[in-house]
Amino acid sequence: MLTILLPVRNESQNLEKIEKIFNDNLNLISHEAIFINDYSTDDTFDRANDITKRNKNFKIVNNLNKGLGGAISLGIQKSKGDFICIMMADLSDDINDLKKYYELIRKKNIDAVFGSRFTKKSIVINYSLKKLLLNRIFNFFVKIIFLCGYNDYTNAFKIYKASVLNSLMPLVSESFNVFLEIPLKLIARGYTYEVIPINWTDRKKGEAKFKIKELGSKYFFTLIYCFAEKILLIKKK
Repeated sequence: MLTILLPVRNESQNLEKIEKIFNDNLNLISHEAIFINDYSTDDTFDRANDITKRNKNFKIVNNLNKGLGGAISLGIQKSKGDFICIMMADLSDDINDLKKYYELIRKKNIDAVFGSRFTKKSIVINYSLKKLLLNRIFNFFVKIIFLCGYNDYTNAFKIYKASVLNSLMPLVSESFNVFLEIPLKLIARGYTYEVIPINWTDRKKGEAKFKIKELGSKYFFTLIYCFAEKILLIKKK
């Protein structure tokens, strides 16, 4: 079974659309979709709860430790699937890419599939120039530090074997940097993965939660933390 983790904070306007997309595209896949309500101040919880009452594939839990790190950790604990995919509730990720992820990770029996928004075959719509420049600079820096060819570490949208994600616990990141921590830990520990091109579209409804100024230091902390882990693992061999 596939588990899809959907952290939500004030995403009320997108929830019914998410339900429709999943109903229309995942009917042939055994799956559960878990909304992790991260201290929303609008009617996100009530709307998500209504979805769970009419749709057996959806569940909702309230985050106990505010922030994306806590939300993802809780979602992993509550997951029942053999594979776990993390998607953002802003509808930026392509459901067709999710299906490609699921098919590939099962077919090749690998530990993870990483998507990249920055390949010749990717389609990216309305990505701000400022974010794009900072993203490319930081990801290039990570590539150099980790001596790895992957180029989209910071993107949340990836799929993993549930057993692998559980082996990476506990997660130390509190915010968006959790999406850097997970793939870096996986790479440092020698798990197998493949990279495929994916599409991305900027949100049309709701407010973005990602704040560049607030997150810079957290990303660098995570990078240093994961690099230190990698060095320690090398020394143990």
